[in-house]
Amino acid sequence: MKVLSYRHGGQDRYGIVTDDGVIDATGPLGDRFPDLKAALDGGMADLAALAEGGSADHGLDEIEFLPTIPNPDKIICVGLNYATHIKETGREDSDYPALFPRFANTQVGHLQPLIRPTVSGIFDYEGEMAVIIGKRGRHIAPERAFDHVAGYACYNDATIRDWQRHTHQFLPGKNFVGTGGFGPWMVTADELTDPSALSLTTRLNGNEMQRSTTDLLIFDIPFLINYLSTFTELVPGDVIPTGTPGGVGFKRTPPVFMEPGDTIEVEISGIGTLTHPIAAE
Repeated sequence: MKVLSYRHGGQDRYGIVTDDGVIDATGPLGDRFPDLKAALDGGMADLAALAEGGSADHGLDEIEFLPTIPNPDKIICVGLNYATHIKETGREDSDYPALFPRFANTQVGHLQPLIRPTVSGIFDYEGEMAVIIGKRGRHIAPERAFDHVAGYACYNDATIRDWQRHTHQFLPGKNFVGTGGFGPWMVTADELTDPSALSLTTRLNGNEMQRSTTDLLIFDIPFLINYLSTFTELVPGDVIPTGTPGGVGFKRTPPVFMEPGDTIEVEISGIGTLTHPIAAE
C-alpha cells in the first residue's frame, strides 16, 4: 500500500495511492486519525480496509503533494553511511553513525520546489531512502527493529554546503527552509519486505549523478533503530533518512550544484521517484 499526505481544495489531507489516483482517507478516518502520522499509530488496518474497497477521489494531477509526514515528532538524519561517500569526503570510518536533526519546516513534497537560499549558491543534492517509524519504542533490539517500521520513502537531504562547513556541526547547512524533499509517498513495510534489496538513483536534469544499492548501507536499518531508540523514544511518524551514496556535487570535478530552473530526481526501486524543480528564494 502507498499512502501520502496532500492538499486538495485548500485542505490538508491524507490518503491511499491507487492506479487511478488517491482515495481520500481524511473523510472516513479523520475523526479518529486527523493526519497520516496519527493513522500510523493505530489506523493502518483501517487504511488497508479503505484501500481494498475504495475508489479514487482525486487524480494525482489534481492534488498538491505534501511531505509524506508533514509534522513528524523528529527527523534524525544519518550522515556518512555509504563507503563511497566517506571516501569522496576524505573522512574516516567510525564505529557509530553520524547523526543530525532536520526540522519539519525544511521539508517539501513531491513536485514542490526546493529553495536555494539567497545567502548561498552552493546547493547540493543527496538522494536517500527514508525509514518511517510506525510503532513507538525504546531500547529496540535489532531483531525486532522491523516491527517498528511503518514504511519507506524517497528523500532528498539537500544541503547548503558552505553553511554545513561553518563548524563541525551539520545543523545550519541542513535546515534552511524548503531544502528537504520527502515523498512522493510511503510504501508500507508489508509491501516492501526487503529494504536492503533496492537501487537508488539521483538524476540532475536527467543526468545520473548517484547510483547505489541499499545493501551497501554501513549502518543498516536494524542497527540504526536499535542505536537511536537507546537514547530517544522513537514514535510513529518519526523519519530516519538513512544516508546518501557517493556522487554528491561538491566532490565532483568541477563541482556541480543545483541551480534555479534545474530538476532533481531521486528514484528508489519499489518506492517511486521524488521530483523537485529548483527555485531561488
